[in-house]
Amino acid sequence: MSAAAPPPFPPDISGYTIVPERHWGRWTAVVLMLVLLALLVRAFALGQIEWPYVGNFLTAPVILQGLFNTVTMSVAAMALGIVLGVVAAVMRMSDNPVLQGVAIGYSWLFRGTPLILQLLLWFNLALIFPVLGLPGLWSVRTVDVITPAIAALLGLGINQGAYTSEVIRAGMLSVDAGQYEAAKAIGMTRLRALRRIVFPQAMRVILPPLGNEFISMVKATSLASVVQYSELLHNAQNVYYANSRVIELLLVAGFWYLVVISVLTPLQALLERRFARGVGGGR
Repeated sequence: MSAAAPPPFPPDISGYTIVPERHWGRWTAVVLMLVLLALLVRAFALGQIEWPYVGNFLTAPVILQGLFNTVTMSVAAMALGIVLGVVAAVMRMSDNPVLQGVAIGYSWLFRGTPLILQLLLWFNLALIFPVLGLPGLWSVRTVDVITPAIAALLGLGINQGAYTSEVIRAGMLSVDAGQYEAAKAIGMTRLRALRRIVFPQAMRVILPPLGNEFISMVKATSLASVVQYSELLHNAQNVYYANSRVIELLLVAGFWYLVVISVLTPLQALLERRFARGVGGGR
């Protein structure tokens, strides 16, 4: 009996029909999301919302002033937070146990208490220290110094510094220890090595979370309304207290927050690509 002929290799598949894979789960999810979106749009369209008021107040002077104050406070508080974060991160990685303890205590205190509580404490600092200055030389009433803007800046900036210090420390730890040793071997001081070697390499690790922190800061400025700082949400609240158009003014505030975030997001991506040049993903 003759042996059976081996099957051809590769096998002949010309007689088969290629059927594309059907992703039923994906299509079901898309349909559900579209239905939910349609219901949400319908609720806002049929709700008791006076859309002409929304359009009119988008460019109202009081709203634009609040928007300007929000952006200004975000930049100033983030700048203060970065400075404090860098100092705290360097202290945390120091060989000096006293500096380490101060940095750890700073991070523990300001990350462990609510931001709104810190804002209120700064705003009411005059209850603890009625007068600031040097006894017999110079003094000023605390209520004249700690204005709503200063209280918001101190509360937001110092709190941000505690979080930023951990972000920067993580970036510094990502740099190989050999870089520190090489800098030391050629006679660089620690601070110069940090400035010229460590931080430039650490920036690609630091920037993504730091950009996210800045975006969070823009929204966190809304908490400054508790100390009467006239940022975007505070001004919107003042308007709807007067005309009772609560939802309309909240939509206006939400719109401008989204605009600011939409501008910051691509800027963050550009910075990340710039500092990621020369490594994988830096295209």
